[in-house]
Amino acid sequence: MADSSATNGAEGNTPALNALAQYCKDFSFENPNAPRSLQPQNQGPQINLQVNVNAKQLAEADFEVDLTLEGDAKTGEEVLFAFELTYSGVFRVRNIPADQLHPVVMIECPRLLFPFARQIVADAVRNGGFPPLYIDPIDFVTLYRQKAAEQGQAAPGQPGPAAAGGTPAA
Repeated sequence: MADSSATNGAEGNTPALNALAQYCKDFSFENPNAPRSLQPQNQGPQINLQVNVNAKQLAEADFEVDLTLEGDAKTGEEVLFAFELTYSGVFRVRNIPADQLHPVVMIECPRLLFPFARQIVADAVRNGGFPPLYIDPIDFVTLYRQKAAEQGQAAPGQPGPAAAGGTPAA
């Protein structure tokens, strides 16, 4: 089958988001009280998790996006385990209107990275001697809006300056 020139021309203006690379930029897992922390506990641990997204522009259409997950599990004051992961990707964004570029980079890119970061954390926790920690899905739209509100800026779909993390430019 042959492609028509009309189809090829339309593809040139179609919005596109491509993952060019994904990688573990930084990772740490600590099991500071092993083997004592591996003993059965009377109560379930308290899990704490922090999520951060940052981006930087590498080229006209290319952005590096960092998804950072930091967390720990404690029983009382005793730390069972702690982790910090920065999972990154390089994304090419084409034909996205300037007013939508920042939300695409700060919402859609981390959404694509999250399943891979989630699996790295689950495997590390399991390899540390605990049941795997499967982090609940993250609503990156809400995270983006919260960061925008904290910074006194507009949320996606509303006019205003850049919000969460990095500073993608059109």
